[in-house]
Amino acid sequence: MTNEVSHIQNIVGLQISQNKKSKRIIDIGLKDELIDKLIFPFHKFDITALEYKPFTRFTIAKSLDDLTENKLSRFLNLIIRDRKTGCTIFKTNNKNKKINDIFLTKLSTAISHLIGIPNYDAMYDKFYARFHIKHDDASDSYLRKAYTNMDLHTDGTYVKEKTDWILMTKIEEKNVQGGETSLLHLDDWEHCEELSNDPIGRQNFTWDSPKSKNVNYKVEHPIFSDDEEGKPQISYIDQFPEPKNMEQGNFLQRLSDALEESKNKVITDLPLGSVVLANNYFWLHGRKPFKENKNLSRELLRIRGSFFSN
Repeated sequence: MTNEVSHIQNIVGLQISQNKKSKRIIDIGLKDELIDKLIFPFHKFDITALEYKPFTRFTIAKSLDDLTENKLSRFLNLIIRDRKTGCTIFKTNNKNKKINDIFLTKLSTAISHLIGIPNYDAMYDKFYARFHIKHDDASDSYLRKAYTNMDLHTDGTYVKEKTDWILMTKIEEKNVQGGETSLLHLDDWEHCEELSNDPIGRQNFTWDSPKSKNVNYKVEHPIFSDDEEGKPQISYIDQFPEPKNMEQGNFLQRLSDALEESKNKVITDLPLGSVVLANNYFWLHGRKPFKENKNLSRELLRIRGSFFSN
């Protein structure tokens, strides 16, 4: 971790520390005193206002930043863009009765607008998506399939927009066992050098998506590319590529196996009200299967987008 990050770890209203399972992940606890002060500015706009008037999203983001003496926005941009870290987990006191789904939607909106502009999410027809995972499922992707492992992947593989970062919030959870979050930093992956340098991974792959995503086009891009410093980046999900030949099909199988067999995955059980914010180019995420329960219910919120350009 850089000295600059260490230097600003004392931010009013926040408890900042390294995650116990990975030094690359920064935990940010929101103190109750900060939550109390957010209630008034958050109450100014209802969810409809945030959805219809984009400037209101920046208003609540500014309120959050002001309450941290304008240090949180700078801190987040340092962390999420830094290859050594690139991931934060916000944690709230889930026993605080002021924290509900509306508050968490507004908090997620505020956090995301401190680092960039969210992409339009066609699945939910808004700048964010909320979705349930339940016992019964008739959907067309792994996203809602509770009892199947959701393999490591990045977001935005099938859309034209840049997806620099991904934010995920646990809104609601009942009768849940299992379903832990899996995270893997590209530089910790044992097969990164081998597979990122394979010429097949640098070829254009065709990426489609199921009907539930509401995207009516296909895109082409390689799985691996390089950042400005020549370090590998990844854009991959196992369900959506359409291999053009045997070479691409076999490469995808090798890649899938190598990711899922990694010993360096961070497996973490996130409390209700947690917000994960990660760089989408060098962090992959997934989910372990749930233990079967007919009353199982988990609701998640997702926002993904691009960094501010200036």
